[in-house]
Amino acid sequence: MTTDKLEFLSELEQILRQRAEADPGDSYTATLLQKGQPYISQKLGEEAVELAIAGVQADADRIVAEAADLLYHLLVLLQSHELQLADIVAELKSRHR
Repeated sequence: MTTDKLEFLSELEQILRQRAEADPGDSYTATLLQKGQPYISQKLGEEAVELAIAGVQADADRIVAEAADLLYHLLVLLQSHELQLADIVAELKSRHR
């Protein structure tokens, strides 16, 4: 995977921070954040199950779509806890050593 594609995740984090301030009627991200962490966690779980099902079915297009949904909801959950992907990367690096 190229660095450009991975850098988009940082850009997406910034977009989500901006959308958090939007009117929930205009932004799904703002709606999720307004509904709170339990709701966001539920949505994240739903997306994880959908990804697992796509994996079992070996449907590559569906895997990509569901993984994108899962990653989006993960970013929203992290934001709701004032965390970032950088925190997750740091944890993964510490486990690798």
